[in-house]
Amino acid sequence: MRYTVFCGSSSGIDKEFSDQAYALGKELASQQIGVVYGGAKVGLMGAVADGCLHHGGDVIGVLPRFLQDVELGHTGLTALILVDTMHERKAKMDELSEGIIALPGGYGTLEEFFEMLTWAQLGIHKKPVALLNIDGFYEPLLQMIENMITKGFLKQVNRDMIVVADTVGELLSLMSSYEAPKEGKWIKKE
Repeated sequence: MRYTVFCGSSSGIDKEFSDQAYALGKELASQQIGVVYGGAKVGLMGAVADGCLHHGGDVIGVLPRFLQDVELGHTGLTALILVDTMHERKAKMDELSEGIIALPGGYGTLEEFFEMLTWAQLGIHKKPVALLNIDGFYEPLLQMIENMITKGFLKQVNRDMIVVADTVGELLSLMSSYEAPKEGKWIKKE
């Protein structure tokens, strides 16, 4: 089993982000869950990979060729797969994993998270899509999603698809018991 991890190629300003990214990698290794991630050795991406690798885990990086120098590809991975486009990267990461976890990050992390969540909403996959809400990082986003429900753009079942936890242990426990919703995406006008 493997989980895809989306997160920043930066570390952020709080050391807790890197510490928790490393802890996630370590715990995944201890549960014999491999990591699929963006392939970089820097930022939270590198911390997740190192946490898993330093504890005997399996880590596969998927890196677009044009980012190989910018994101500084990790040289100690189990495997590094080079692809041509960002879309190909996400498709390959999805293909190789049974679940998705987003840690703090920027535009890229949000884009990756929402594409995987949209695929789940549309029934393209039935995998858990999760947020590790380190130090409340994702609270404003979760409030925005609640606003989408209030304004009629999402159903509560769509919010319930997102696995959210503040700690690594709780997140992995929730992911292991996740069941995809049976209800379709579209909101019917009454």
